[in-house]
Amino acid sequence: MKYILVVCLPLLAASHFSCKTAPAKTQLFLSKDFTTENLFSENIEGPDFDKDGNLYVVNYLRDGTIGKVNADGSCELFLTLPEGSNANSIKFNSEGEMLLADWPQHNILKVDMKTKTIGIFCHDDRFNQPNDLCINKKDRIFASDPRWKDGTGQLWRIDPDSKATLLESDMGTTNGIELDPGEKRLYVGESVQRKVWQYDVDDAGNISNKRLLIEFPDFGLDGMKCDKAGNLYITRHGKGAIAIVSPEGRLLREVPLKGKKCSNLVFGGKDGRTVFVTLQDRKGMETFRTDIPGKRF
Repeated sequence: MKYILVVCLPLLAASHFSCKTAPAKTQLFLSKDFTTENLFSENIEGPDFDKDGNLYVVNYLRDGTIGKVNADGSCELFLTLPEGSNANSIKFNSEGEMLLADWPQHNILKVDMKTKTIGIFCHDDRFNQPNDLCINKKDRIFASDPRWKDGTGQLWRIDPDSKATLLESDMGTTNGIELDPGEKRLYVGESVQRKVWQYDVDDAGNISNKRLLIEFPDFGLDGMKCDKAGNLYITRHGKGAIAIVSPEGRLLREVPLKGKKCSNLVFGGKDGRTVFVTLQDRKGMETFRTDIPGKRF
């Protein structure tokens, strides 16, 4: 008969060794609060980062202002616009100047970030109310221009010399606007009609070959941005979700938010994979992490 010797050793106390717990991975596509509620007016919109990574958002505390949002979600007043002006969208050109869609005064404003001097970059009486902006590497601005009272809209290009060119009229309520990462495609959303159109863009900034990218059956559309793969992140205003749509027009997923009236978004964070969303019903911002960085990263 064979015997097996079993030796029992006392358990070591936990204090005799250290155990490092691997950091938990942040869950993707899960929205959480970034700022507290009620820091902005109900017209919060237009988030964008400058070249130093500072985040700016329109209508801090009240309409007609620009707020600076810190990394911890706290906010401070950056500047107040001239009486009668109000901005919907913020963009930065290659010189680091802030560009604003001043819808009541039919302007595109330009702000010197060092002196905070505000000037008129472009004024055109033909503007309805410039709403959202995108800008290419040549500092050409593309602007949506809705006329809300009758559900129509226009599409403009403003060149670096401040000249405004009407690209298309007789559209629906043009709102969100974005260029793809290669700046060869332009996307324009119509809020009331719930359609997103896609155009080809040539080197001179002219558009052609208009076709429907996607149409939604319900709720509205507002601002939108592209990730590095060319997917379009679209705010579903009223639904409280960000629709992620492929360049071919396929709905990849929807990211639910806490608030319902999401108005715009921007990619940020060190790796470009944090999405910052403005919400008009909460008068503040939420964030979520995504798997692909924004197109500027």
